[in-house]
This record gives sequence, C-alpha cells and structure tokens, in this order.
Amino acid sequence: MDKLTVAEAAERLNISQDAVRQRIRRDTIEHYKDDDGRVYVFLSPANTTHDTVQDAVHDGVHDTLVEELRERVRFLEAELEDRKEESRRKDTIIMTMAQRIPELEPASEPRESPETTSEGKGSGDVPSEETRRSSWWRRFFDL
Repeated sequence: MDKLTVAEAAERLNISQDAVRQRIRRDTIEHYKDDDGRVYVFLSPANTTHDTVQDAVHDGVHDTLVEELRERVRFLEAELEDRKEESRRKDTIIMTMAQRIPELEPASEPRESPETTSEGKGSGDVPSEETRRSSWWRRFFDL
C-alpha cells in the first residue's frame, strides 16, 4: 500500500481533492491523520486499477459520442453546401429574369389611337399620356 497525500491521491485516482476529502469524511477510503493534522491516504494498486478500467470504459463511450457528433457535423456541413448552391441557382434565375424585363417593356413611342366607327368617343376613361407610356409592371406596382 502506498501512503499518499490528498493531492497525490486525487491525481492518482483522477478525481478532485474535494472528492478525496469527501471519501475520507464518509470513511470509504483508508486514511490516517498524523499529529500535525496532515491527512494521508492509503491506496493499493487494486484501487487505481479499478478506476483505470472504469476510465477506459468511460473513454470508449466518450469516443463513440465524439464520433457521432463528428458525423452530424459532416452532415450539417453538406446540408449547408447544398443550401448555398440552391441560393446561387436562385440568384442566377432572378438576375436572368431582371435582365429580360427591358425586353418585355413596350416601345417608348406613343401608339396611334384606334379609329372608331362612331363619331363620339366612348364613355370609358381614357388613360393619360403618362399611363400609356409606362410599362405594365410599373402600372401594376404603382411606381
């Protein structure tokens, strides 16, 4: 058996010093208090071997979880790339449509008024000169 200080025992067991002190208070670990008030902990190789096995199991679970998180990150990165590509395609389509708008606008020259067979004009509203010149999409959006 090894006689260790609380700090040394905590390091060997891979736990905090407070955890070692709690074990001393609960009397679940062998310990000795000398005349100066120093506390020593007795550890055998069996005590640390058990913790090492437990740590190895814990590390195995930890590695599995880390790998699962890495896979999720890879998936999300691929999903993000897909979304970026989709956004680029949409932007290209919008730019193509915006460039074609001038092609859709009517000619800027005013049209001749249609000839009517009757002498008088109809009772309907006659669009103003400005309304006749503006494009359909400007009238639609009231620009």
